[in-house]
Amino acid sequence: MIETIAQHLDSIAALAPAWKLVFIFVFMAVESSFVPFPSEVVMIPAGFFAARGELGAGGGAAVAAAFAAGVAGSVAGAYVNYFLALWLGKPFLVKYGKWFFLKPAALERACEVFNKYGAATTFVCRMIPAIRQLISIPAGISRMPLPSFTLFTALGAGIWTAILAATGYALGKSAGDITYLELCMRGKEMAVSHLPAAIGCAVALVAAYAAVGRLVMGPGRKGGE
Repeated sequence: MIETIAQHLDSIAALAPAWKLVFIFVFMAVESSFVPFPSEVVMIPAGFFAARGELGAGGGAAVAAAFAAGVAGSVAGAYVNYFLALWLGKPFLVKYGKWFFLKPAALERACEVFNKYGAATTFVCRMIPAIRQLISIPAGISRMPLPSFTLFTALGAGIWTAILAATGYALGKSAGDITYLELCMRGKEMAVSHLPAAIGCAVALVAAYAAVGRLVMGPGRKGGE
């Protein structure tokens, strides 16, 4: 999919200095919703352009702004899935999900993961391909509190977005002339190589969070009661 999309985004990339953060926000919102769209073709070039001073401000300020726009877009797109699931419910999505690019098997798997591991999956799964968009749906079906959903989603999306933006930034500093497709493919390889470590850290954080919660609440008590 990256190859197909990248071939059509060279002309859009040429407009980056004019539209800057708007493109990043919009495309990351699309990526985070039910529409299949790879975040690699957005945040890697964003970091690349930031490194080369093509997003207005230069250096660290530009990549920080791109990162913020990417995370905001990811949360906005996740809200789309969350509120659709909240309002429509699981039976409707199972029956008509195909019109939202949502396969019943994928929905069932996302619900299974969420029900088994709890709300923290909205944090960890934001870094896992093929499920990071879908995990917002069982959160909405289960009526997960919006503040918690927002926090976990922003944290998980933030880690993945930071990896992509930093990858693009590194390529912007080191690579010479490069096509949009080459940039996305090379950047994806670099980003994916760091993904296992990021997921491992996320799981460790969740485990530590759960352990502290059990320690604070004490035996025989449940959070929220």
